[in-house]
Amino acid sequence: MIQFQFFPRSHPTTPKLLDVTQVFECYLSDINSQIHQLSSNEVLLIIANGLEQIGFKVEKSKSAEDKIPVPVLYGYNNKTSKSFLADAIHFEQKIVVEVEAGRAVVNNQFLKDIFQASMMVDIDYLVLAVRNTYRQSDDFQKVYQFLDTLYTSQRIQLPLKGILIIGY
Repeated sequence: MIQFQFFPRSHPTTPKLLDVTQVFECYLSDINSQIHQLSSNEVLLIIANGLEQIGFKVEKSKSAEDKIPVPVLYGYNNKTSKSFLADAIHFEQKIVVEVEAGRAVVNNQFLKDIFQASMMVDIDYLVLAVRNTYRQSDDFQKVYQFLDTLYTSQRIQLPLKGILIIGY
């Protein structure tokens, strides 16, 4: 089952973000982490066409021409001097998507994703997809608890309008 939660919880999920959840729903039989042990790249390739149909540009391979750099800093002559890579991006809606698998929680990759999305120029929303199940661990719940603490405590204010976590 796909589960999702938008943060801050005091705001409704935007229509375009709900479209992203529907893409994951459409491909659930192929990506369900309780059945399949896919890498994040494998999951991204499976859902790529669905994301493209709703206006996202998707990284299709690790080759240089397929990577999606998102500017973070500008240098001389307004040239990008620092960028981070995104798995998928919707430029008009200012949404970046990161799909994680086994190392989402174990290696704290979700924290890096939050940091990088927060630094990206013209990005308002992060979609963070994690496995529901990884080695008998509920990764979705762990990320949920972290984000709930972050947003409830209000001790750190992120520059993003929101984060959508999706458990697959």
